[in-house]
Amino acid sequence: MTKLRSALFNLAFYLYIAVAVFAYMPAFLLPRRVGWPLVVLWARASLWMLRVICGVRMEVRGRENIPEGGFIVASKHQSAWETFALLTLFPDPTYVLKRELTWLPLFGWYTKKMKMIPVNRGKRSAALLALATAAREAIDENRQILIFPEGTRRPAGAEPNYKYGIVHLYRQLDCPVLPVALNSGLFWPRRTFLRYPGTITINILPPIQPGLKSDQFIAALKDPLEEASDDLVLEAAEATNPPPRAKEIAGQIRRRRLAQASG
Repeated sequence: MTKLRSALFNLAFYLYIAVAVFAYMPAFLLPRRVGWPLVVLWARASLWMLRVICGVRMEVRGRENIPEGGFIVASKHQSAWETFALLTLFPDPTYVLKRELTWLPLFGWYTKKMKMIPVNRGKRSAALLALATAAREAIDENRQILIFPEGTRRPAGAEPNYKYGIVHLYRQLDCPVLPVALNSGLFWPRRTFLRYPGTITINILPPIQPGLKSDQFIAALKDPLEEASDDLVLEAAEATNPPPRAKEIAGQIRRRRLAQASG
């Protein structure tokens, strides 16, 4: 049943993307703020299809921690799910994404129209300068910059691998950083079409205020964010019907914590 429901969802999900890309083309003639609700509509519709077809729900904790105005959202990245789900949580977000996505026909045009922030991963110094410039413009417009500090998807429970980009933004922008923990990788795993029923949980942690030194900041971000994300995996593993690898991953987390405590 999971395979059938997953196949039906994927068909509906990608078909909707194809239809929306053409149906939303009049948005190119409108100011970005007028066209933006169409993007949120697509994200909400995708979450609705995922819930109805596959039984995957979303729970959000810590909404009270979301500050006003412009800030950086530093989220864990375990699957494609958060690339659209997070769009529904903030008033005017923009993603930091790899430059190659902007080259895609139609989809790439939308990323430019909605003022997403492309990054050329191949040129580190130039990329950081361009990132900071575009991010400063977004913050000045009171937008929320969504960035995945590890740069790419990582499996649930994996050892963290944070990149320098998030530190650079924190130092350059002088604004709060909002850590976002999640466990989406259990229900929408990488490199498979399967979508497992259950509740994906997002935990929005208290914002990190500007002014910390680089090493203090990365510790204030990474340690609580990793702990909170691992806690969500452990919680999912104790559910009545946990996703297939939840208990195995939970065991890895417990062993790692035990080794850290004894070391």
